[in-house]
Amino acid sequence: MSAPAAAIAAPPAPATGGRGGSRKVLPGFNLTLGYTLLYLSLVVLIPLSALVLKTFTLSWDQFVAAVTSPRVMASYRLTFGASFIAALVNVVFGLLVAWVLVRYSFPGKKLVDALVDLPFALPTAVAGIALTALLAGNGWIGQYLEPLGIKLAFNPNGVVIALIFIGLPFVVRTVQPVLEDTERELEEAAMSLGATRWQTFSRVILPSILPALLTGFAMAFARAVGEYGSVIFIAGNMPMVSEITPLIIIGKLEQYDYAGATAVATVMLVLSFVLLLVINALQAWQRQRSGAQG
Repeated sequence: MSAPAAAIAAPPAPATGGRGGSRKVLPGFNLTLGYTLLYLSLVVLIPLSALVLKTFTLSWDQFVAAVTSPRVMASYRLTFGASFIAALVNVVFGLLVAWVLVRYSFPGKKLVDALVDLPFALPTAVAGIALTALLAGNGWIGQYLEPLGIKLAFNPNGVVIALIFIGLPFVVRTVQPVLEDTERELEEAAMSLGATRWQTFSRVILPSILPALLTGFAMAFARAVGEYGSVIFIAGNMPMVSEITPLIIIGKLEQYDYAGATAVATVMLVLSFVLLLVINALQAWQRQRSGAQG
């Protein structure tokens, strides 16, 4: 082979640069990384650091007294308990809504799909007022339920309902694209081999969408823990009964107890972070198990 022909046939040598390594496909890594860290510091790290530093102005005994008073402990139980229940409900019904939107065609489907995003666009205070107008004793729905002994407003039930309302879109929008990407040929193959519908769902569909369900649960839970606007209108805000932790923090701020407010907020931050770490670990375990089975 002649030299020109060999030069044409030979593939181009990879470009090298720097300290003998290959040149990065996307240039400017150091610059973009610097901007990323700066942005995260300004938006996330510095405010959270200020929160923790303000808490350090309290002694240990003062901190424990501020975050473990009976009223604050009752608000923890309501906030995290109601958020957990609401997230579980949204996992079930969010999966059903996503399934219907992906697998079926029906009149008004686009309208239903748009309504799923309504809690994203609707101000939380408006959502709280609307739910109260529906579920209060003199509301459109509550006036028929309260004579039966069913009270859905101005108690913990109202808190759970408000948190379900604001958390549903997180599950639907997380699971919906995963359902759209699932291979229906696997479902058809399972059914052709004699699997029932429940076996097909539990052994073929559910393993593929479980990481997305856990992600939706985590997002709905995290959103519910910090919710304030839609809850205060329907909760009743009775101390030791239907008072959420964000309202405790607001009350301490109005009383100029900034250190006490930041102490309670720090506990909320730590508990939420730990729970999200646990959920992310479950997601990683599920992905690893799915990869091993594949």
